[in-house]
Amino acid sequence: MFFHLILTTECNLQCRYCYGEAVEDADADFADFNVEYSLPKKINYDISLLDKFCREDPNCVLIFYGGEPLLCTDEVKQIMDRVKVEHFIIQTNGLLLRQLEPEYVNRFHTILVSIDGDKALTDYYRGEGCFRKVMDNVKWIRQNGFEGELIARMTVMENTNIYEQVKWLVTNKDCSFSSVHWQLNAGFWGNDFARREFKKWSEENYNSGISKLAQFWVDYMEENGVVLRLYPFLGIAQSLLFDRKENLRCGGGWINYAIQTDGYIIPCPTMWGMKDFYIGHISDASPLKLRKVFVGEPCTKCDIFDICGGRCLYANVTKRWKASEYSLICDTVKNLVHVIEKESSRIKQLVQTGKVSLKDFEFMRYNGCEIIP
Repeated sequence: MFFHLILTTECNLQCRYCYGEAVEDADADFADFNVEYSLPKKINYDISLLDKFCREDPNCVLIFYGGEPLLCTDEVKQIMDRVKVEHFIIQTNGLLLRQLEPEYVNRFHTILVSIDGDKALTDYYRGEGCFRKVMDNVKWIRQNGFEGELIARMTVMENTNIYEQVKWLVTNKDCSFSSVHWQLNAGFWGNDFARREFKKWSEENYNSGISKLAQFWVDYMEENGVVLRLYPFLGIAQSLLFDRKENLRCGGGWINYAIQTDGYIIPCPTMWGMKDFYIGHISDASPLKLRKVFVGEPCTKCDIFDICGGRCLYANVTKRWKASEYSLICDTVKNLVHVIEKESSRIKQLVQTGKVSLKDFEFMRYNGCEIIP
């Protein structure tokens, strides 16, 4: 099982798509949902409880999460020293990586670092100087012995040219990242659709950019014999190659849960404080016997449900965007699936000729990459 361990609800950045959207969305309510807004700002339970909980699952994986988890550097080290799990992962904005000694950094299986592309775009979304600090820090951890997977995790919205920015991340010689994942900032807030240009951007820029990027991805395989680790493409291509039906791809609510700062377990970190969906508490729950929560309609009636898996449990449950608005997100998913299906014959040919192998498409599932953006 995988668990996003929310160490703090606080962050040292005020990004446009997180802090900025939260301020704009402050007066939007959650209708009939019972939401707890006064969760502890920082982990407040005994770490021995977490150790006892995790030891019941020999394959337990902990993903440090926030807020910004490295605001709790001492707690990260205590947990890594005292809690027995199969793997540790962290998702961080990357600004505080140097505060964690290399002996701890190098124990991570995977590090996901928030970066949105080149300097201009990252600093636009995240704040002036953010890009340079992150790039210096990821280079520093590589120089100090980190050999695990280092994933550039992009948040994508209207100022993003997906083709140019992903290509920049995978071809720039100064980048230390081994993989790229991106997530659409869409469907999470209650009031943002009306003030945005999501329809125009997704239809005229993002969808066509995904098509160009998929072609570049397979062209790169042909020319170099290398499968670039672009997670949305990687996951869908793997499903097509192995003819596999998928559940919710992030694992939220059925194999990947989150643990709040107060020790309560929820289906995914985005659903923090939603008391209707509390699964139990680490003090008395078993990680292998947790209740499962699945997406419902309209996802379950969609013709690509078996390969999409439902995209987002939080969005499916809360329905923050109207059905007509959310359908635009679904159109981006259908386009994504379609372009990989279109390239699948070329991919299969490359596998058959030995240019690439099926192993090149393998990855740790449920590692924090949602696959479906």
